[in-house]
This record gives sequence, C-alpha cells and structure tokens, in this order.
Amino acid sequence: MKPVRPALSRATLAGLPGEVAQPRYDPGSVDVGIVHLGLGAFHRAHQAVCVDDLLARDPRWGICGVSMKTPRAVAALAAQDGLYTLLVKDPSGSSARVVGSLRETAFAPADPYALVHRMADPRVHVVTLTVTEKGYCHDPATGRLALAHPDIRHDLEHPDRPVSAVGFLVAALAVRRRTGVGALNVVCCDNLPHNGRVLEGLVAAFAEARSPDLATWIAAHAAFPCTMVDRIVPATTDADVADVERRLGVHDAAPVVAEPYFQWVIEDRFVAARPAWEEAGAEIAADVAPYEAMKLRLLNGSHSTLAYLGFLVGHATIAQAAGDPRLGRLVLRQMAEEIVPTLASPPGTDLARYCETLLARFRNPALPHRTAQVAMDGSQKLPQRLLATARDRLAGGGSIRHLSLAIAGWMRYATGVDERGARIEVSDPLAARFAEIAAAAHGDAGALARGFLGIAAIFGDDLRARPAFVDAVTGNLDSLLRRGVGATLADHLASG
Repeated sequence: MKPVRPALSRATLAGLPGEVAQPRYDPGSVDVGIVHLGLGAFHRAHQAVCVDDLLARDPRWGICGVSMKTPRAVAALAAQDGLYTLLVKDPSGSSARVVGSLRETAFAPADPYALVHRMADPRVHVVTLTVTEKGYCHDPATGRLALAHPDIRHDLEHPDRPVSAVGFLVAALAVRRRTGVGALNVVCCDNLPHNGRVLEGLVAAFAEARSPDLATWIAAHAAFPCTMVDRIVPATTDADVADVERRLGVHDAAPVVAEPYFQWVIEDRFVAARPAWEEAGAEIAADVAPYEAMKLRLLNGSHSTLAYLGFLVGHATIAQAAGDPRLGRLVLRQMAEEIVPTLASPPGTDLARYCETLLARFRNPALPHRTAQVAMDGSQKLPQRLLATARDRLAGGGSIRHLSLAIAGWMRYATGVDERGARIEVSDPLAARFAEIAAAAHGDAGALARGFLGIAAIFGDDLRARPAFVDAVTGNLDSLLRRGVGATLADHLASG
C-alpha cells in the first residue's frame, strides 16, 4: 500500500528539497490587495506567479482567489494554506516552484454578500478576472451585455446576491461608493478583443440598468485597462500530480503545469494603487491593441484551427496536431498568408519569427494540451479568433481559403459526430442549438452552413450576406463531410 504523504502547507515548506523554488517571503505576513475572479489553472500559472515574484518587495498584493462555479479548487487550495506547485515543462526538462501569492480562497455562491464586501475592502485596489469568454454574459458578436441572460436577470433582481462576474463587480463598486472606499482597477485577463473596453461597457450597461447615478460614479472611479495574456497552460494530469509529489516529498492536490513562455501586456490606465507588475516580467504599454490582435489571431486562431481539425483527424493533443505535417503547413500558411497581413506589428516584434515560435510552442511534447479542451466554447471564441480576421480579409479583397477551412472545421466538429460516426461531447453554451441544426440538415453541407451562419450571436448579421464567405465555408464543409479531413487537407495544400 502506498504511504500517505503529508500535504503541502506552510508547515511543510521548510522541509522541501532545495531544488524546489519556494516563496522568498513569509506568506503569513502578506496582506490581500487583489481579488481574482476565476480561480482556474491559467490564473495560477500566470498572474499569480507574477504577483508571487513581487511580494518579497511589496507584501500588500496578496490574492483572494475566487472560484465562480465549483468549490473543488477552493477546497484543495484552502487545505494547503493557498500554496500550490507550478510545474514548468519544455522538451529539455522541467522545474518545480511553490507559489504563495494566493492568500485567501472563496467559493462565490457560498456567500455572495461576503465576497462583495471583500471586493469593497479599502485595502483591495485591484480586481482581476479569468472567467473565460462565456463568463461575461455578453453577445460575442457585438460585445454587448445580454440583458436576457439568466444570470444577468437574477443579478438585476437580487443586486446584493449576484452570481455573474459583472453583477459582482457592480455590487462591489456600489458598496465602495456608499462607504467612501473609492476607486478600483478592474483588470480583465480573458481572451476578448479590447477586453478592458468590453468589460467597461458591460459594467456600464448593468450599472445603468440598476441606477444611472451609480453608472456615472463608476465611470469616474473605476479603470478597465486592456490586457494581453499569453502562456500555454494545459489541464493537470494524474501523472503531473505524481511527478510533483515525487519532487516535493509532500502531496499537492492542486498543482498547475505551464510552458516556460510568459507574456503579460497591460494598458497604462489606472485610477488606484497597483502592483509593480512590470518588475516581474509584465509590460505596461500605452496601447495594448497590437499585442492583443497578434495573440488572439495568431496564437488563439491557430490553436482553434489545430483543435477542430486535429480532433477530427484523430489527434488527442495540440502537440500531436501541430506535429502533423499537413496541419503544421496549414497553420503556418494561414498565419503568413491571411492573418499577418491584417496585423500591425507590436513594437520590437518580428511577426514572422513570432509565427515560427508559436508552432514550436504548439509542438512542445511535454505539454499534452488536449484538442478537446481547446475546442470548448467555440461559440464564444470564434468571433475574435477567426471571424474578425475573415472580416478584415473580405473588406480588403483578400483570400480566406485557410480561414474558411478552419471555420468549416468548427462546424463539422459542432455537428457532434466524428468521421467514424462516434459521438463528440460538444462543450458549448449553444450545444443544444448546434444539435438541432445538425439534425435538421441531415448531412447536407448547404443546410448545415446556413443553420450555423444564422446564429447571429456568433456570426453577426453580415457574414451570411457575403457570398464569398458563405461559398468558401460551405465548399470546405461539404468536402469535410463527404471526404474527411485527410483528403480535404491534401487537396487544399496542393491546390494553392
């Protein structure tokens, strides 16, 4: 029987092996200055690590990490005094580090009132968010607040017991106004175009529905800087947990895994005190838009292309898909021929080299990032990852050969049945609607494309009126349905 290891905690820190990096400060002496909504792996491998690097110099910025939907992560982390291991992997090896910046945890539904008042604490000057695209209760095609969304309706009716991220933000800002606590920096770290501006608009619309006076106060006392975040963080596996336990000699129930690459660009737009993130590898910039467009279109757009077509062709991980010579050539050509021409190069960035680096990062065999994980929530991701680029190409008279194949790949995936006739577990807020469209189309590519293109929340009202777009997507979808991904890719790469 395997011996039971003690748990990672403040009490066991001193006994960790010397090669395991650990906090250079006493976690117990750190104050909470940041509340983070969305206590997932990405935050713990990205923003929380950046903050961890700062706390030895400035202990004001510990994090209260909030899980919005499930208590699982909260329970594991609370039992470990908020400590967890970051395992960084690349083909040359790996390293382990214990992160101590997470000083509190909370499960939002357990006590919404307490969370609102934690966000309104006078020592808290920053709220950060990684709640995924669907967590903003908005229309991805327009960026506007979905007032009919059940969570938004609930929060307007019960403003002191919110369930949505937007509802929590407005409730906390209302308390800060009432108690005279004052200004707050709200830093969105999700993959939304112009994410700070979008969140600012969502908060303004919600606050206006509650009270025009509150909306006016928020406009003057809250800042919503745009950001770009970049680090590949796959789901933690049982093998990762075992690896961490072997390295540390204690059990960590909540480790996270990431690549070495890290980038965080934050707009210089604040109304309250903030951590000196730039001293720990982040970049404060006057304009984040070029970085954001580069990352959303090149990294995330290519990730989605690999996820949908890779899954359909039988690849379980992004590394396998990117290592497929056909898919590798497709994403390189998609980036070079159709995406890069729509971008303005960020200062000091060579876009051609960035593309080459991306493919190498995708091919990292040490990170088994599942295609099914990247494929989740496509209805929320497509507008910014692929459709915005397609619109720009169409407006300029450019080709969308590769982009239309990627979009058709998503449609083929969203039918819920793979090439072998096996069921696909489509994880998406609109999955039921996708199933209805697929059932009504009876395998006809034209009917299927019309059904998907009719979802205005994804495609808007413009793309289905563009014959060049409709024809390109429908033609690729027809080939994928009749001939499969392999034959479609072979012909696609040979013909242009």
